[in-house]
Amino acid sequence: MSEGCAGSLGKGKEVIDLVRSKGFSDKVMDEPMEISCECGESFEMKTFEAKCPNCGMVYGVTPCHADSVDNVRAAGKDY
Repeated sequence: MSEGCAGSLGKGKEVIDLVRSKGFSDKVMDEPMEISCECGESFEMKTFEAKCPNCGMVYGVTPCHADSVDNVRAAGKDY
């Protein structure tokens, strides 16, 4: 997954692990994203790692792929 911006997005836990290892988890994105959680609720994702306030599902996106909500990956509840 460390192929840079040209690389694949990877799966949810891989994305979160990468974002955490690079220190981007709590970094604010240029543009927040509206996330439609798997639980049916929506919330605003402002950082590269975010947790649904309703169910605890953790979502992440790398800075290189933060241009589209389609690139956001779910990693699991309370991951």
